Amino acid sequence: MTKDKIRETVLRALGGVAPEADLSQIKPDLRIRDQLDIDSMDLLNFVIGLHKELKVDIPEADYPRLATLDGCIEYLASLRDLR
Repeated sequence: MTKDKIRETVLRALGGVAPEADLSQIKPDLRIRDQLDIDSMDLLNFVIGLHKELKVDIPEADYPRLATLDGCIEYLASLRDLR
């Protein structure tokens, strides 16, 4: 899967937890939670959305790697199941 496709998927999953957000304004290197003002339950729902769309398991220990848009993309691109 290309990084562009992963980015689209990440943004779609974020749209599911923050439908009012303008996702085109997300800065790739800043914390998503701060930019979208999402809480821990929203973050969990985001991870569940990624799991459903990408069919990958994301261990809780790896959640910090999903803090930024760039971090999400890099982490997901590194998973063997998505290559």
